[in-house]
Amino acid sequence: MRAFLAELTMAVHFAVLAFIVLGAFLAWRWPKVLLVHLPFALWGLAIATLGFPCPLTTLEDALRDREQVGFIERYLDGILYPDEYLLASRILAAGLVVTAYAVAVTRWRVRSRRSNAQGTGVRPG
Repeated sequence: MRAFLAELTMAVHFAVLAFIVLGAFLAWRWPKVLLVHLPFALWGLAIATLGFPCPLTTLEDALRDREQVGFIERYLDGILYPDEYLLASRILAAGLVVTAYAVAVTRWRVRSRRSNAQGTGVRPG
């Protein structure tokens, strides 16, 4: 049972990591996703920059009875990119999130202006 829970935790962890990096892009279509994404993004930022321990990593390692090693270090470093590109990969991920937020906010403002203009009979300009 512990092995199954550890595997499930690892799968959830991959999904959370993908949501942290790419979730803001969902807000292009559904702006309210930002309300859910923002806490995840801040959590990921705190873990990456301040060194806070990730509770999912702690849980998985406890279920596997092993010493805690960071999730990214265990599953991604040296596999998706060479170790020397860790900082570059974090900057790229942060850039993706910031870009997605910028576009989402811009799209939200345009939609808001359009709906306000339609309600007043004034053409958006």
